[in-house]
Amino acid sequence: MIERNQSSVTEFILLGLTDNPELQLILFLLFLMFYITTLVCNIGIIVLTRVDSHLHTPMYFFLCHLSFVDLCYSSTISPKMLVSFLSDRKSISLNDCIAQLYFFAAFATSECFLVTVMAYDRYVAICNPLLYPVAMSQRVCIQLVAGAYAASFIISMAHTVCTFYFPFCQSNVIDHFYCDIPPVLELSCPDSNISKVIIFFLAISLGFASLSVILSSYVSILSAILRIHSASGRRKAFNTCASHLTVVLLFYGSVLFMYMRPSSFSSVTLDKFFSLFYTVFSPMLNPLIYSLRNNEVKEALRKVVNGNI
Repeated sequence: MIERNQSSVTEFILLGLTDNPELQLILFLLFLMFYITTLVCNIGIIVLTRVDSHLHTPMYFFLCHLSFVDLCYSSTISPKMLVSFLSDRKSISLNDCIAQLYFFAAFATSECFLVTVMAYDRYVAICNPLLYPVAMSQRVCIQLVAGAYAASFIISMAHTVCTFYFPFCQSNVIDHFYCDIPPVLELSCPDSNISKVIIFFLAISLGFASLSVILSSYVSILSAILRIHSASGRRKAFNTCASHLTVVLLFYGSVLFMYMRPSSFSSVTLDKFFSLFYTVFSPMLNPLIYSLRNNEVKEALRKVVNGNI
């Protein structure tokens, strides 16, 4: 695949977010702060869920892997973007572009699977609490996470092959800050339409399946919560889902608007903005959402700070 494309393109030029030198320095400092916050918060969640025995439950097992995925797919994009802010020549080699797209797609798909599994976990915990220890045993949790990773990397391989299979005959300039599927496909020759159809079908299938599980889980959860008589019981049940539901809305809201909106609402500026949201802001906000709204996480952090763990 690489040899097929090397005859026409060996590197791409990433136009990035702006070509204003003064603004680039400001953006570098701003996004460096965002990336450091992402690293610290997600590593913190991973450490807390590993060292505190009270967090050795299925929900925090999945949260640990969600933080790992956020850490990985943010690191696939942010370092190159930060370097580009300070570089005169904003180029990326064909092989690096392929690798960036592959790993970003793999970890983004992993996030999609993980938030779906977490919705199912909350459904079992609230709607079938007596079956929870069996339905979400350690073995089942490991199998669910392993399956999510395996499926994600296979699906990402299909996306990557379809994106880079056809030669690039339009240009080598990508009007974006990383190698994303839509802007890269725009550079392909006209006979790449079959790739676009395959990628669209895979994305729609994955999104529909994932959202179906999440929506059906939360419909059942809402129904179960409404049947709880005490206000404190309803509040406690809702609080166990609030953080996850917020993460789902942030992730799917930005992704659906980015890839599923009508072409009449499409623009390069909007594409970059919503790409920033789920590549930079979402991985930073997710651990903060779980930390600020979760008493068990805050208690674990307090123990670590006080040296009680």
